[in-house]
Amino acid sequence: MNARERYGIPHDSVITIAGTVGVGKSTMTNALADALNFRTSFEKVETNPYLDKFYHDFERWSFHLQIYFLAERFKEQKKIFEYGGGFIQDRSIYEDTGIFARMHYEKGTMSEIDYQTYKNLFDAMVMTPYFPHPDLLIYLEGSFDDVVDRIKERGRPMEQETPVEYWEEMFKRYENWIENFNSCPVLRLNIADYDVLNDENSIEPVMEKIGHFIQQSRKWRSSHLLT
Repeated sequence: MNARERYGIPHDSVITIAGTVGVGKSTMTNALADALNFRTSFEKVETNPYLDKFYHDFERWSFHLQIYFLAERFKEQKKIFEYGGGFIQDRSIYEDTGIFARMHYEKGTMSEIDYQTYKNLFDAMVMTPYFPHPDLLIYLEGSFDDVVDRIKERGRPMEQETPVEYWEEMFKRYENWIENFNSCPVLRLNIADYDVLNDENSIEPVMEKIGHFIQQSRKWRSSHLLT
């Protein structure tokens, strides 16, 4: 019996990994995909034409970056469901509007017109019954010090040049966002409770929780469809 069958995780599940920069979304995505024999869906940082420009001039490029992310994530979500599921997704489409666009609007690095245009487009594309929402969103969280240490450790140049105040602002906004998020079921995991890089067995209790959450959410969904 394989891991997916052992923990009762449906073969067509779509699981999204969310959390602030540095919590290990890509690591968790790979670990779960390997354990469950699922496909992966990664954020394409290297091919993003706006990211480097954005880190050097937030105000000039914030709107362009968010529109690019929205389009790319929407296309990816559509592809995942056309494949019939069985995916682990690195970063959710929901974080863009709930955290990044809102942060830049409130800090003055995105105009009100641009923010409203972006938000209206997001709501029309995503916040509808027709959008294929994931079965589960796994939210990775930890202390701010742990997150900053991980950002420094991986050493991406554009992240190293970013003021630590920006990461602190984002950290707080993520915590506020997840407290109010209800677009799909959420499983919260503390990054101090597992180490999938150095202990492959630490993924086992994570999969057990995933199986339980998805079974319960699908059972709830089925009962409401019948009523």
